[in-house]
Amino acid sequence: MKGKESKPHIGIFGRRNNGKSSLINALAGQDIAIVSGIAGTTTDPVKKSMEITGLGPVILVDTAGIDDVGELGSKRVERTVEALKTVDLAILVIAQNQFDQPELDLIGQFKEYVIPFFIIHNKSDIQHLEINLSDRLSKKFLTDVLEFTCLNPDKDNLVAAIRKYMPQSAYKTKTLVGDLIKYGDVVLLITPVDIEAPEGRLILPQVQVIRDILDHDGVAVVVKEREVDAYIRKMSPPPSLVITDSQVFLKADAAIPKHIPLTSFSIVLARQKGDFESYIKGTPAIGKLKDGDRVLMLESCTHHVTCDDIGRVKIPRWLSNYTGKQLKFDVVSGLDKLPVNIHEYALVVQCGGCVITGKQLISRLKPAVDAGIPVTNYGMAIAYSHGIFERAVAPFLKLFNGEDDYL
Repeated sequence: MKGKESKPHIGIFGRRNNGKSSLINALAGQDIAIVSGIAGTTTDPVKKSMEITGLGPVILVDTAGIDDVGELGSKRVERTVEALKTVDLAILVIAQNQFDQPELDLIGQFKEYVIPFFIIHNKSDIQHLEINLSDRLSKKFLTDVLEFTCLNPDKDNLVAAIRKYMPQSAYKTKTLVGDLIKYGDVVLLITPVDIEAPEGRLILPQVQVIRDILDHDGVAVVVKEREVDAYIRKMSPPPSLVITDSQVFLKADAAIPKHIPLTSFSIVLARQKGDFESYIKGTPAIGKLKDGDRVLMLESCTHHVTCDDIGRVKIPRWLSNYTGKQLKFDVVSGLDKLPVNIHEYALVVQCGGCVITGKQLISRLKPAVDAGIPVTNYGMAIAYSHGIFERAVAPFLKLFNGEDDYL
């Protein structure tokens, strides 16, 4: 999964042969999706990046028909439903004035995942949208119903609807540290350069934080963990905030004076796009884990796995050492299926999610949160297992009213 995945996602849903792929091609102004008169041409969801005037870069997701049949068809429908977890806005495509249970089921899932949507009546050159149907759907679902034909597409009207229904949270992200610093504040960033760091580059969360500091008129100072002790002694003025890679949390805690706020890149990301309140409440469940408990490690991207991988090796080792219990760990990458039912887990540990949208991350955690299973994230889990959880989240709790309710 690449960095482009963090762009807003627009999912195109509907029955087979309703012209979903043609709609995407008309919107993009080029043939990016395969169009065929044969039902079921689109199999797995297909993603395409494009620019929408007035909105910016987005990802269009073309999905298989929700009415597909047979064993293979059922798998295609399953993939379509899975795509709901990735989209910020849904477009429901109908044709020939056909609206029945498949569409109702889809809308029910839109609501379950809190996905805004509008309806397109496609192929209106063949059969116009009936006024009664349009009025009924608009009133029932409080959304727009647009007529559309790919032979003479009204792109302006379609783009206006996308801009209208796209949630601002999909493309206007919250600041990472801008509300923690003021003009001229120095932020010290501790960034190990190890086997997991891409050669010649910093990892994405570090780059994102540096940019956010600069955007808010702060000063970013970057050091490796070995230089922290020497630099903090001579640093003047002292940093207003220190952000560390979670893997060296313990060393950073020892090196940074207690009066200087300290947190991690992972926790910064968790506050920006994760379920921060659920993380805060769920993290102490680490101390209640028992022998044989199952822990789910959620990675949002696929990556090269090293012998000392943070999510697959280090965090499981730290949690096992802290609890003194025999724990079982399952690692799931991207949108892969869980190996067992979510209710089998005693704890879910989510990565920072630097390459996905906040909507995608929240959707990924939703089954666990709905089931009442404690959730945390990499940075908070590491801080807790090192005994520095309260210090690591303190900079953010000051921003909340009633902060004592969190700990």
